[in-house]
Amino acid sequence: MTQSRPPAPTAAPPPSQPWTELPDDLTANILKRLDDEEIVECAQLVCSSWRRICKNPSMWLLIDLDFRRHELRKFANFHFNREVENFKNICHCALDRSQGKFVDLKIAAYRVDVLLNYIADRSSHLQRLEFIEYNFPTSRDLILAIRKFAQLEELHITKTPPLLDLVDFECIGISSPALKSFTYDNRCFSFTDFSEHAVAIGKTMPNLHHLRLCYQWMGNNALEAILDGCPCLESLELEQCPGLDLQGSLGKRCSDQIKDLKFNPFNWDDDSDSSDLEHETFYHGDYDIY
Repeated sequence: MTQSRPPAPTAAPPPSQPWTELPDDLTANILKRLDDEEIVECAQLVCSSWRRICKNPSMWLLIDLDFRRHELRKFANFHFNREVENFKNICHCALDRSQGKFVDLKIAAYRVDVLLNYIADRSSHLQRLEFIEYNFPTSRDLILAIRKFAQLEELHITKTPPLLDLVDFECIGISSPALKSFTYDNRCFSFTDFSEHAVAIGKTMPNLHHLRLCYQWMGNNALEAILDGCPCLESLELEQCPGLDLQGSLGKRCSDQIKDLKFNPFNWDDDSDSSDLEHETFYHGDYDIY
């Protein structure tokens, strides 16, 4: 009679990695310290538990995407057109993961026009929007998208041409009645007369609490229009804005009305590099000064 062989002992399953035993909320807290691009490209691929957490919409309430960081990580094997497309996919992934619940969106150094419709269709809760350092083909693309951001409270546009015209500013104010914080930074581009734009801010953005304008030419009347039309204004930063003179009564009014005021005037007589300019700075409140 043939005796059957005893079954071979089964190998013990490998021990789980210690990080998989952490509570989900603690793991999410750790993962949020990574750049959003790293979460999409790397972190979610580590293990199934991390992937599950990375797909949770609560991870994507605040979205911060920067093509410059992505470019640095790919530097050794960087192909521009390929990485532009890859970055667009990363943006789509982050927006999709939020399931329309994101409230804060920042995008830097990327062609935002290819994303605007995608953002607008998923932005029912968007409260803060920031674009840094990239060209829109036309300002019309941006304005059409902003019209869909009904709950927008903060808008920050920095070094992002083309320059917005008067109608654009009026549309922003009318389309975003809850707007409380606005930045328009025109540095690195030629000065244009911003006086009518400033008047439009005063007429259409009455609920502003924080305003930052950089590299805009305007006269004192334009600033007075902002002060008249924005009674809730608490902080005001005017950087490199020729045409303003705050040495007299207007400066006193600013000090009386604005809690945190920073005025860094443009120096027409100094030809040195802007980083070395020594400006007379008029300030009041809690702002740091140069």
